[in-house]
Amino acid sequence: MPPASTKASTIVDARPAVTAPDSRMTPGGPGYRRMSLALFLAGVATFALLYSTQALLPLISDDFGVSASSASWTVSAATGALALCVLPMSALSERFGRRTLMTASLAVAVTVALLVPFAPSVGALIALRAVQGAALAGLPASAMAYLAEEVRPKALVAAVGLFVAGNSIGGMSGRVITGWVAQEWGWRVALGAIGVIAVVCAVLFRALLPTQRHFKAGTLNPKALARTVRGHLANPLLCRLYAIGALFMTVFGGVYTVIGYRLTAAPFSLPQGIIGSIFLVYLVGTVSASAAGKLVARLGRRGALYLAGGTTAAGLLLSLADALPLVLLGLILITAGFFAGHAVASSAVSHTATHGRAQASALYQSAYYVGSSAGSTLGAVAFHAGGWFGTVALGLLAVGGVVTITVAGTLAARHARLVAAPARP
Repeated sequence: MPPASTKASTIVDARPAVTAPDSRMTPGGPGYRRMSLALFLAGVATFALLYSTQALLPLISDDFGVSASSASWTVSAATGALALCVLPMSALSERFGRRTLMTASLAVAVTVALLVPFAPSVGALIALRAVQGAALAGLPASAMAYLAEEVRPKALVAAVGLFVAGNSIGGMSGRVITGWVAQEWGWRVALGAIGVIAVVCAVLFRALLPTQRHFKAGTLNPKALARTVRGHLANPLLCRLYAIGALFMTVFGGVYTVIGYRLTAAPFSLPQGIIGSIFLVYLVGTVSASAAGKLVARLGRRGALYLAGGTTAAGLLLSLADALPLVLLGLILITAGFFAGHAVASSAVSHTATHGRAQASALYQSAYYVGSSAGSTLGAVAFHAGGWFGTVALGLLAVGGVVTITVAGTLAARHARLVAAPARP
């Protein structure tokens, strides 16, 4: 019989290994509410600033004596600069941390926001908006990477949905506030009001966001960054998600860039304040984005994308009517479909990427805002060429692209399952 010490040693060695508890945040756990509120406020500030001129385009056109296409560049310049800078910003977040970069980005963006109302020309306004968009590039990819690192996987879709909900609240409040303020005091005062609101959001964001606990700093290595980007672009699923985000945003950017021009003209002839209030339909986007997690749980990711695309297409068709209630219903469906689709696609990117999450999210955000910039510009061009029907035709073409890509993903997944299935005897 072996000595007692040996027996004891054998017993100890036979015990199962103890795994460390998962310390990432989960709903109801420590820090989750503060984190959710902080990123919600960051989303509010980002979209309020990024699209602050969109509801004011008719007034900007009149003030500077420029066309709708020219005025639309005050939106496209911001979103285009964000699309160009989001990948380099994501690399900085890998080196200096998500929380640090998000704070710095918001600080620069709100500073520029306080200068924007004093732009002496449309060219200066476009230039300032480009700087603002470049600064805001540090927010989206860093926020998604922060969530992927600090939140447990099962709660990730819901957490991303809350951030996207903040986007919808920011987009809505920015447009509603600017509409009513501009009606009384002009578009410059309206942009100044949005700047002040963004400053408040930035301060609260910094005070509330918990310190990152699972971030591991990397180095600023261009070759390593290029390898990571190539790896993500070689992933067919990620590429499909990037394209879906871009196409959804093409619809949204096109519709909301020119809707003000349509509603100020006959047969609607609405005043600026009422047009701004139209953007209250963004509340629907808040609900649909927040519900994205439940939607995916019930229908699966591709099923949720089919539903989002179908809802968006139905809204586009309804908006062709000359009756204001039907136009409003169309905008509600477009908004619900867009925000649901965006929340599903963006959370899928964070879930799919097993490394270089900031770069994976950055590529999605870059594609997403390229879609926004293209939608704003092409939507205005289509409106100039064919009226609202032209803008709707552009949107339906983009939704068709979403459905086609999702079908391709469904077929690819089915083929992969058949290949992986064991051969029957």
